[in-house]
Amino acid sequence: MKTYKFRKGIFCLLTPIMCLLTQSCGDDFLNEVPLASLSSENVLTSRSGFENYINALHFGAREELTKFDYLPWYMNLQIGTDIACNGENATPNFRNWETFLTPVTACVERYWDWAYADMLPRANTVIVYANRPESAKIWSNEAEKNAVIAEARFFRAYTHNFLANLYGGVPVVDTIYIGPKTDFARNTRQQVYESAKNDLEFASEWLPATVEKSKEGRIVKAAADHLLTEVYISLKEYDKAIASASEVINSGQYQLMTERFGVNRALPGDVYSDLFKTGNQNRSSGNLETIYVWQFEDQTPGGMGSNTGGNPSLRNWSPFYVNVKDPDGKAGMIVQDSLGRGVGIVRPTTYFLYNLWKDNWNNDIRNSPHNIRRTYYYNNPSSAWYKKEVLKEHYAKLDTFQMLYPTLRKIEGKIGYLGGTSLFHKGFTYSDFIVYRLAETYLLRAEAYMLKGELAKAAEDINMIRKRANAKPVSPDEVTLDYILDERARELIAEEPRHRTLVRTGKLVERVRKYNMRDDARSTIQDKHAFWPIPQKAIDANFSNKLDQNPGY
Repeated sequence: MKTYKFRKGIFCLLTPIMCLLTQSCGDDFLNEVPLASLSSENVLTSRSGFENYINALHFGAREELTKFDYLPWYMNLQIGTDIACNGENATPNFRNWETFLTPVTACVERYWDWAYADMLPRANTVIVYANRPESAKIWSNEAEKNAVIAEARFFRAYTHNFLANLYGGVPVVDTIYIGPKTDFARNTRQQVYESAKNDLEFASEWLPATVEKSKEGRIVKAAADHLLTEVYISLKEYDKAIASASEVINSGQYQLMTERFGVNRALPGDVYSDLFKTGNQNRSSGNLETIYVWQFEDQTPGGMGSNTGGNPSLRNWSPFYVNVKDPDGKAGMIVQDSLGRGVGIVRPTTYFLYNLWKDNWNNDIRNSPHNIRRTYYYNNPSSAWYKKEVLKEHYAKLDTFQMLYPTLRKIEGKIGYLGGTSLFHKGFTYSDFIVYRLAETYLLRAEAYMLKGELAKAAEDINMIRKRANAKPVSPDEVTLDYILDERARELIAEEPRHRTLVRTGKLVERVRKYNMRDDARSTIQDKHAFWPIPQKAIDANFSNKLDQNPGY
């Protein structure tokens, strides 16, 4: 499903937590019904109307990555962790935790708004309207109706789980409102997870196992089961987590890719690098590992996101190499399509780039030159050093924190057209973005086995991933939560929202103190930072009931 056409007039989104569903004008003397109105009352009267809303949900879900340019996803869910930090010195995000993370910090407000003003109203509108008696004529049968509701309930669960993994306990919003509501109360974190669990169990029952090629990107049963595994772990229901992950693993629909495939299979590379080549993310490419993928399409209305012009991974993870000088002090590097136009916002830490590979440096394909670029060449034809390697003895003259550092190659892709003729205007790709894939499902099941005390089974699942990577197997006595987090980093860096994973597992503060590269980040993170604060503007807007702030803020 490459194109998401979203008509903003459908929704009236007010304060972050006071979401109004626009239905009709309340003045009695106005009896006209506008024929061109895009209100829910007019749109949700046909199957195509519900499809329009589902498309809006998919668009909104992808906006988690694209809505705010590079600000939230990369600067706030990747940097400031154990495996990524600020490359750009001017960027304050998660350097001094005390001064940066406050109830009025932009990222704290923006993701709250994304959840409560975008995702939950859209999901709840679909669910409420699909269940109305007057909508019964729309559906051919109960299964058709439930499949639509299931997709909306998946996104509602995804959003509530997202909130619980950043803010802790938050208000559970599971309906729509026709007027201002200013008396929300915080549910406990456990209750938020329970709400997500109920939605996902329904979604798992009614979502299709597969979709046709024209609908790639739509939610399938395995996506619900994958997320349900994570939610069960958060609820400490480990047997259910194992069963849910096993539903995906044993379904016959998915497999770890172990042979070269896709668009570049005849070129130098390996099967891990194949997973991320532009055009290889979806099942139609032969990639049977991916479960849920955000779709991008160059120069297509609705196909690139509302604010970024595409997938911003390359721009944010890549170094700002265009500022690199050659040993003569002249411009040694220029913007090149194959490298994109990185700005060094997010830099992998030393812990990720070196420590995590020390026992398998030459064997683990995830550390191969096809997957981590550790060698650069001067690419400016005007330089006397053109095509010569940037050597270590040159580093004294280089900023290797932002301008040049080993780069994740999974972020590379075909550059989209953003207007203008200069390559300097480019920097985003139209590579689809993998949200869930089977490798993570195995790692989630391993986590559940480990927490249950079944270390041999946990090691077996981890070794499915390590065998594909040609890494030496882990023994049961080596399996700990920290080991699993390390393996998630090796396998899923730049894919998983690392900050949320560390919050979910209760490891954020500990691992930032141990592994973040920046002294200021390590020294200023406090126990209270295990959760984000509740936005002050949400507390102020909820004036009919006290919305408690998280402790310490």
